[in-house]
Amino acid sequence: MRYQTSETSSETTGCVFNIQRFSMHDGPGIRSLVFLGGCPLRCAWCCNPESQRLGPQLAYNPNKCIGTDQCRDCLTACKDEALLFTSDLGHISVNRDRCTNCGACAVVCPSLALQMLGKYMTVSEVLCELQKDSCFYSRSGGGLTVSGGEPLLQPEFTLALLKAAGEMGIETAVETCGHAPWESLESICTHVSSLIFDIKSLDLYKHKQYTHVGNELILQNFSMLVHRFPNLPIIVRTPVVPGFNDDAQEIGKIARFIRPYSNVTYELMPYHAFGASKYTFLGLPYDLCSVRPPTGEHMRVLSSCIALGRPNGSESSS
Repeated sequence: MRYQTSETSSETTGCVFNIQRFSMHDGPGIRSLVFLGGCPLRCAWCCNPESQRLGPQLAYNPNKCIGTDQCRDCLTACKDEALLFTSDLGHISVNRDRCTNCGACAVVCPSLALQMLGKYMTVSEVLCELQKDSCFYSRSGGGLTVSGGEPLLQPEFTLALLKAAGEMGIETAVETCGHAPWESLESICTHVSSLIFDIKSLDLYKHKQYTHVGNELILQNFSMLVHRFPNLPIIVRTPVVPGFNDDAQEIGKIARFIRPYSNVTYELMPYHAFGASKYTFLGLPYDLCSVRPPTGEHMRVLSSCIALGRPNGSESSS
């Protein structure tokens, strides 16, 4: 873990893998999304696999490689012998077991077939990017949303960024999976105007199967959160993934779980496979290749379960 807190919070450093401008979907108004690296979950459907590792990592797109007949600069630059010449394909391949993600090969790659995803930035460097859109924040009621990965895996950087943005008059929000120490979650809640909190399933076994971690800490944190911050607007989001949680009973359980809290709203996010190609570029398997996104009609049926907080719109006997 390389990020660290210096004497001045503006120089606190964190791993950022993307800054997305002009978003309209992760909080009110026009927003800038700062995506931080590192996540304790390994969701089977994750559309940002580059966010899972806490640190920059090498991505390789063989379709962009101009071929070893014309260029072998990366082979020379790699001191770890992690790049291999594949004669039958005419381009290189990456031995992920040997790669240290040093980035030397990406520096010399003329076609950008090799690229480093993620970089270390200071709070002040991120703020410089946010200032470019400050006029849109004020006119639309927007601001900054810190997402990931999981922002609370870099708690010092996240907190320093939120404080600094607040001092600049930028409205702030955080999106979290909830799997973090309560102290980290509590500390950021006094510096945000709203919170986006993922609840993927109430079923412990299925949650472990599809995310590789249990949901005990997540649900415990949510319960503490709504009692400790009853006036903080919270958006609970559930990614609807076929075969995992795309039935009325599953969504109805979550809706009933959050229904008692007046400061909580609920959103369903349909699964998509837009990030599947990233897995190939990172040398990772993608296990949901055969899964198709839920239809619009199916999403409307599930959404109808939310209004009353019970499956199929009728009271459950449980």
